Amino acid sequence: MNRISKLVALALLAGGMTVTAASAQAAECKPSKWGADDEIGAANYVTPEQVMMAAKLVKKGQSHPLGIVIDSKTPAFPPRSLSLQIVQPGQHNGRQLKQDFGWPVVYNDDIAQLWFGIGPQIDGLGHLGENDTYYNCNKAEDFIHITGLKKLGVHAIPPLIGRGVMVDMAKHFGVATMEGGQAISSADIKAAAKAQGVEFRQGDVVLFHTGWTDGKLVSDPKAWGSMEPGLNNEAMAYMASVNPMAVGADTWGVDVVPPPKGDKVFYGHVSLLKENGIYILETMNTGRLAKEGVHEFMFVLGQARIRGSIQMIINPVAMW
Repeated sequence: MNRISKLVALALLAGGMTVTAASAQAAECKPSKWGADDEIGAANYVTPEQVMMAAKLVKKGQSHPLGIVIDSKTPAFPPRSLSLQIVQPGQHNGRQLKQDFGWPVVYNDDIAQLWFGIGPQIDGLGHLGENDTYYNCNKAEDFIHITGLKKLGVHAIPPLIGRGVMVDMAKHFGVATMEGGQAISSADIKAAAKAQGVEFRQGDVVLFHTGWTDGKLVSDPKAWGSMEPGLNNEAMAYMASVNPMAVGADTWGVDVVPPPKGDKVFYGHVSLLKENGIYILETMNTGRLAKEGVHEFMFVLGQARIRGSIQMIINPVAMW
């Protein structure tokens, strides 16, 4: 059994799931509230009014990268990987470029072979569906192609600018680092948000701090990548109901892994992406926000625009 099968099997077993033809049937698809032709989902919440409102949250001139540094050793959902090579074109075997440029120039380039779903990333609306159906009733056979998506590509997402909020779930549970497989319920979210003075508003980017990446990525990378604390199925459905633009966490999948008994593994992705067009932000660098008690900030993301891509490595910025 390969690593993917082991991880999924573990999650299925822990969740008490039995995969049958009946359980695989998706509910009748309903067109997006933004129209049957919409491809950007909750990015529609970005308006001039929202951008101006978010800009008013910058009061101290502070900024923080929400992406973490990654390399070839960063754990990733298998079989994803990253490889980087540095090259000096035209300069091999001692050759110099003076004859080409007229002065003794030297330069380096880089070549990467990688999956975009590694480390800090945005999951686009074409990432995960159910029963061959994706966001806004798009059928797999109609838009998925080996050379790139014909619809729902990450390249089409406009700059995501809005109000960001951070909910410190580790603080809520009284720990520095939550445990792998520790589920967060909607009741937990509501209690933590109330205690920390966080109010959810339409179009928000909501980030959950669990302490998982700060506590485990360096000290125990194998454990970090094989399980995670996160939101259970009903908590993900609850988050969808508050109409955010994106939901993220300092974990590699946001959903709890392994899931609690009765939950479907990674089904929160269906609730957010497929059913509501809400983006998912994974492996967000929330440690400083939690340490300094920053619960509200301006969120800005402009992802690389590679046509037809499904996910993208990102480095959003929090400003306050």
